[in-house]
Amino acid sequence: MKTLRIRKFMVVGMISVVIFPWFIYFIIHFNPFREGSQHQSQTLNETINTIVTNSAEWTNPAWQKKLLEQLSQANINAVILSPSNRQIFKFGNWHGNPWMSNQQVTVIEDGRVLGTVKVLSKGENDIFARFSALTALILAIFIVGSQMRRYIVKPLEAMSGTARRIAEGDLDLHLPVSRVTEIAEVRTGFEVMVAGLRKSFQKQAEMEAERRFFIGAIAHDLRTPLFALRGYLEGLEQGIAASPEKISKYVTVCKEKSDQLDRLVSDLFAFTKLEYMEQTLQYEKMDVGLILKKSIDSVRPQAQDKSVAILEKSPPDRCDGFGDSHLLERAMNNLLDNALRHTPNGGWIFVQWYKDSGKTIISVRDTGPGFSQEDLKHLFEPLYRGEVSRNRATGGAGLGLTIARRIFKAHGGDLVAVNDPDGGAVLTGWIAGTG
Repeated sequence: MKTLRIRKFMVVGMISVVIFPWFIYFIIHFNPFREGSQHQSQTLNETINTIVTNSAEWTNPAWQKKLLEQLSQANINAVILSPSNRQIFKFGNWHGNPWMSNQQVTVIEDGRVLGTVKVLSKGENDIFARFSALTALILAIFIVGSQMRRYIVKPLEAMSGTARRIAEGDLDLHLPVSRVTEIAEVRTGFEVMVAGLRKSFQKQAEMEAERRFFIGAIAHDLRTPLFALRGYLEGLEQGIAASPEKISKYVTVCKEKSDQLDRLVSDLFAFTKLEYMEQTLQYEKMDVGLILKKSIDSVRPQAQDKSVAILEKSPPDRCDGFGDSHLLERAMNNLLDNALRHTPNGGWIFVQWYKDSGKTIISVRDTGPGFSQEDLKHLFEPLYRGEVSRNRATGGAGLGLTIARRIFKAHGGDLVAVNDPDGGAVLTGWIAGTG
């Protein structure tokens, strides 16, 4: 559909209101083919001829009275002026009017100017022409006004109502189409805004549902070790553990539960911190290989307790880059902790890192049962744990891999998970912009 600029629309409308009535008046008033036009012209000529041929009677009151009757019947105004422009005779409004037929004749006799005769014909159709012009003006105003209401006022009223309905939360809206470019652009802007609000509200609803689930899951995870810890402490207090062996067992369980609580709170704190600090991290130059070796050394004692070997493969050159070394170490710790918890006794974990196209790629492979297809779909969702290999019995809170992936993304990379064809899980992350 062809559009029109609002300024052009207004200019065309104003020109139509101003020009159209005058055009109608001109057509009707000066139409030489209108009925009575020839008769009017003939009457005007006869009147002029009568005045000119009776120049000797111009000052005669009787002749002037007769001329008055003739002019009145012919609907003609006239004035006779002396050579010195003194008024000899006058009938009606004889001042120049561009919308009235007029003639002027200078009367000369024997080389001497007797005077000037001016006649003005008001025209038989003059009243009709004026009425038609007024009708055309009203019609032009009505047409222009209706078009303005259709293409400008109504869309603006609809947008005003739409804005109020949006404020009330109603996003199921339809705006009328306008041929005016500016109004159409505003309409498009409204549609984009409403689409954005729909998407935002949907995302907000999803986040609210996730938040409620998150709070409920965290409360459950906190309550389980707390109840167990409380039960064993009450057993110690009440003397249920009478023998040194029972006391040692109760104390060991209490330490395990406290460690589980510490890990859960630590993961929760890290997860919440990343929510707000992902865009404001302070980067510094770091040795990625050194950070990974520190992470491996930190989990080596637990690996030795399970007789799990940790194998390393590093590039010949340093992997320097820019990032938050503490967060990257935390991500690596989470990957190794996940691999260690799911690797059976006597198994092994293979860690390698290398440079490729300006990135440092880190890979952790274990000899555990790997991930099910369902696990792979939801692996990095907060608080997700599989039914077999990733459950609460392993001590995880379901945040470790989520935190690790967010750390990698904050460093311009990502974290993905697959199952190795020879068995076990493989977690691969990369960091962008490393040298």
